[in-house]
Amino acid sequence: MISYILPTRNRPECLEATLRGLGALDPGAHDAVGGAEVIVVDNASTAPPRCPSSLDNGIEMRIIRRSRNEGAAARNVGAEAARGEWIVMLDDDSHPLDAGHVRAIVEAPEDVAAIGAEITLADGRREAGGLPEVFIGCGVAIRREAYLACAGYDPGFHFYVEEYDLAAKLILRGWRIAHDRRFRVIHEKTASGRDMNMILRRLVRNNGWVMQRYAPGSERRRLLRETLTRYRSIAAKERARRGYSIGAIELAMSLRRQARTPMSRSQFDRFTGLEAARRGLAESAALAAASTAAIVDPGKNEWAVRAALHELNVRIVGDEREADALVIGTLSPGPMMDAWERRLTLGQPVVRPWSLNEPSPSPEPALQSAR
Repeated sequence: MISYILPTRNRPECLEATLRGLGALDPGAHDAVGGAEVIVVDNASTAPPRCPSSLDNGIEMRIIRRSRNEGAAARNVGAEAARGEWIVMLDDDSHPLDAGHVRAIVEAPEDVAAIGAEITLADGRREAGGLPEVFIGCGVAIRREAYLACAGYDPGFHFYVEEYDLAAKLILRGWRIAHDRRFRVIHEKTASGRDMNMILRRLVRNNGWVMQRYAPGSERRRLLRETLTRYRSIAAKERARRGYSIGAIELAMSLRRQARTPMSRSQFDRFTGLEAARRGLAESAALAAASTAAIVDPGKNEWAVRAALHELNVRIVGDEREADALVIGTLSPGPMMDAWERRLTLGQPVVRPWSLNEPSPSPEPALQSAR
């Protein structure tokens, strides 16, 4: 069985549209997994949402009401109550476009704990964020046993970066994380009401926590400094210096309380996407005879793309006209695919640093079995 879990708070119109989308899925699509259910977790809405007992396609649903806003950790409540072997995490404004994810779940290798979706925004662009082994929370299928073994999302994060923390815990327990383009999700998110000071506050603090918890000892301090520098720059651009300052203070005050469970070198390379970039670029036919490359459309973890090219003895040049090959400079799946399609439309062959449906290498033995 698949259990769809949707936290919501004060957005009844969004929730209603999402439930309509789930209700439009093929009524027989879930037969292969023994059925489906929908669990809505209400994060203390001012006016509790009304939900039907079943959707138009017959999927049963229920609502769990919370007395306070628990943020992303409300998903933990839904996971505890779920009957499904797999839980599909959605937002109250995101839903699958079709039932392709059911086939992806059925065919998932036994060591894959989570399958990230290809998430599209209302304007046609793909959702930013994520990495080869880090999913985006509004469109991911997770084995319930693995989720619960990792204690789900850390309530201290509230929102932002909680997916990275969970992905790290899954990797440490010996699981793999995959992406599958058959799992297609639409995310009708809106920019209205976004408090950039609160967002920057949580981004700098929560990203710092992730580095403190999981980075190898030899790199922890450098990565913490880089986190502060990165979000200081973003805060200046977004006019959110106050939020950044509060988050940086909170990080400094809480850093020693973050339990260290550092990854091995190979685990951390998977977590950052460096290993996926190494494999993807090494297997690229376009790079096989290339001695120079230009990085185009840079983005998240561009440094890993550069490092992988350096290991292949491919010299990076600044002028695209002087390069033997063009290589996309982001490891986030959505922006990478957007850049690839845009360049192909312009008649510019370009190399993707990794492939979404490509299997990851066999993981190291788990620190503690999740099975």
